Amino acid sequence: MAEDTQGTDTPSTAPINVPDKPALEGLEAALTQRWLAEGTYKFNPDTTREQVYSIDTPPPTASGSLHVGHMFSFTQTDVLARYQRMIGKNVFYPMGWDDNGLPTERRVQNYYGVRCDPAIPYDAGYRAPAEPAKNQRDFDVVSRRNFIELCEELAVEDEKVFESLFQQLGLSVDWQLTYRTIDDASREVSQRAFLANLAAGDAYMAEAPTLWDITFRTAVAQAELEDREVAGAYYRYPFFTEDGEKIYVETTRPELLAACAALVANPDDERYQPLFGKMVTSPVFGVEVEVKAHPLAKADKGSGIAMVCTFGDLTDVTWWRELQLPTRAIVGRDGRIVGETPDWITTDAGRTAYEAIAGKTIFSAKEAVVELLAAEDLIDGEPKKIMHPVNFYEKGDKPLEVVTSRQWYYRNGGRDEERRARLIARGHEIDFHPAFMRSRFENWISGLNGDWLVSRQRFFGVPIPVWYPLDAEGNPRYDAPIVPLDEQLPVDPAADAAPGYDEAQRGVPGGFAGDADILDTWATSSLTPQIVGGWSRDEDLFAKVFPFDLRPQGHDIIRTWLFSSVVQADALQHAAPWKHAAISGWILDPDRKKMSKSKGNVVVPTDVLDEFGSDAVRYWATSAKLGADTAYEIAQMKIGRRLAIKLLNASKFVLNLGATENSVVSTDLSVLTNPLDRAVLAQLAEVVRQSTKAFENYDYARALQITESFFWQFTDDYVELIKDRAYGAAGDAEQASVLAALATSLDTLLRLFAPFLPFATEEVWGWWRNGSVHRAQWPTAVDVDGDTTLLATVGTALSGVRKAKSEAKVKQRTEVLSATITASESLTTQLKAGLGDLKAASNARELTLVAGDGELTVSDVVLAAPEEQPKA
Repeated sequence: MAEDTQGTDTPSTAPINVPDKPALEGLEAALTQRWLAEGTYKFNPDTTREQVYSIDTPPPTASGSLHVGHMFSFTQTDVLARYQRMIGKNVFYPMGWDDNGLPTERRVQNYYGVRCDPAIPYDAGYRAPAEPAKNQRDFDVVSRRNFIELCEELAVEDEKVFESLFQQLGLSVDWQLTYRTIDDASREVSQRAFLANLAAGDAYMAEAPTLWDITFRTAVAQAELEDREVAGAYYRYPFFTEDGEKIYVETTRPELLAACAALVANPDDERYQPLFGKMVTSPVFGVEVEVKAHPLAKADKGSGIAMVCTFGDLTDVTWWRELQLPTRAIVGRDGRIVGETPDWITTDAGRTAYEAIAGKTIFSAKEAVVELLAAEDLIDGEPKKIMHPVNFYEKGDKPLEVVTSRQWYYRNGGRDEERRARLIARGHEIDFHPAFMRSRFENWISGLNGDWLVSRQRFFGVPIPVWYPLDAEGNPRYDAPIVPLDEQLPVDPAADAAPGYDEAQRGVPGGFAGDADILDTWATSSLTPQIVGGWSRDEDLFAKVFPFDLRPQGHDIIRTWLFSSVVQADALQHAAPWKHAAISGWILDPDRKKMSKSKGNVVVPTDVLDEFGSDAVRYWATSAKLGADTAYEIAQMKIGRRLAIKLLNASKFVLNLGATENSVVSTDLSVLTNPLDRAVLAQLAEVVRQSTKAFENYDYARALQITESFFWQFTDDYVELIKDRAYGAAGDAEQASVLAALATSLDTLLRLFAPFLPFATEEVWGWWRNGSVHRAQWPTAVDVDGDTTLLATVGTALSGVRKAKSEAKVKQRTEVLSATITASESLTTQLKAGLGDLKAASNARELTLVAGDGELTVSDVVLAAPEEQPKA
């Protein structure tokens, strides 16, 4: 039903070479090496954009191990890639490794037993301990450069393991198109994008309240937040008016009382309207603050009036900004109360009280403030215990604080309605699969409350490529950053001198200081189309692949990876980065919970691949539609393995019946003289049409279901029905007809299954065809004049006869002397067309067809006695 177009169509017929005992074992290793040696999946750069199908592949985090979720989502991408290759596209299918950022840092720290201290000089001869210390206090302390070298060393080793596993899984990646998010090319592209954003005014530095992880000592972006339910308590205590009236607040954060900048109530709350604009005094610390009105205050929450501290949470930041409140920060980057008494605390009692909390952790400070309030009998009633959502860094284990710091930002629509609308419009340039996932993208944009914070206070990552001149006192001039020349990229301001300076001027008044921060890992990962596509380095290639055809990814990172990629492409190319976004679901454990390393409920991929085989695992993964959260099911893998084995055995049987490459028909259908043969190919043509339509709609799961359903009908019914004719019992013409149907069906089924079961289909293809099935053309439907329901009807009758034999507890080869098949007039007409094959398959002397109403039934089955059976 199709002609080979990419290396499989040869003048001579391939010899038939069917093994005696086909097996799945060993196929992955042998075929993977063959594909690599022959360049089966190699992208051809000599091409046009119209010929290319480009995929912006997710770079998995190369720190630790893969889990079944990777197998699930990457296989779904791979079947789409394989389909596009078979319809004639030149598939650009790279693989990246995300070895940039915090996960790699943490793995390196624990793997080697080291800690980084940027103040320590570089040791060119340093070697990590052979046996890392078990206690972090005993870890080696190394320079930033030494630490980065260890990160790169371990990441490379992890990537080798990942590549081997992905090859075992059968990903049709061009392994010459690999990249790392921390290599020179990625750093160069990431820094060039930063500088382009800076020049356009889309990157800027600001001193502002910032979400801060006190464990990792780094700023955290909105997209990296995770709400977790934690235990807390409401403490109720008063502020005092000039008249001595008590105004009670209820708060979970009494430790921030010294940072209070105002009290805020809803403007419609009649209880507090008389107080708006007036001053009240804080307990313990004796600081005057104003009572203000703001619609975000909730009259039904607590006492209805909130203590605004700078900063307890993001709502405090909103009130601080919109009400223009003073900044009274008391929490340092280490998560402790700053030691120096703030100048807004002026009373002796207040300063004494502050000394009681200075230098304490948040937890200890809370206890101390509660004790101070209790000592003055100011706590009203017992604390109300609650469970409430608190912001955490997604990789952290302590609640985030909001501290004031100088950070770099990219504009992302969080403060700009026009840009917000433009980014939403970019989303409409992308076809989401499934379509409803677009709403997650738009909802995220609509809910943004600030720009994208892209600077991080870490060691391993892409350095922010700027320096600052130092004034006569040695203070950095942040308003006059020094940027590198384009040809200098990539640079490391912590190690490279600023342009126009030498290293001796680093940190010296009148000299320079390098920016010590790195870019958020998403600031680099968001550029994967630009990195692998050659933007700014190979513009010819970039024009052939951008905008990419496909971005596959999980739905949980729409807000991070997908959105940030749209932000970057909008800023740099003024376009959407891809035409399609294929969104995969999560893998759920037996308790319907998401599998993740942090939960400890993941399954190691090598275990299931070794036990069931890659085709079986791929079957499980591609049985699930895009966007669907899917249970981890061993049973489904067993079904997939059974299907792959059946494909081997059924193919062996068909080829041993005499089907050859020359038997395959495409346009000359005159050889098909039997109605059942024409019927099976007509039915198969409809399978091809429906599978192709499903793939075009990115519904590979439906394509698999349609193909598999036909395959079982083909093997269980058609192959059983035509055996006699295949062996020549009905003459040469009938034998030629059935062999043409068998060969054409097998040829088409192998192509249809190839994206899903690449190993089994390639093995069978090699038994009787030249080249690779994965370079063969996707099958096209051939218009065969046949009844597409004929096979099902005759198969039902055959099943009825078999059932009668089973109920009689005789062997299936037992002869049927006579039987009656009752069916509707239309079904009876179909049965007449297939009667010869039906009699041969059921070993029946006489089958009487009776027209009737209702479903097809088989009755009055008379079986030959054992002594009447023909001798073998």
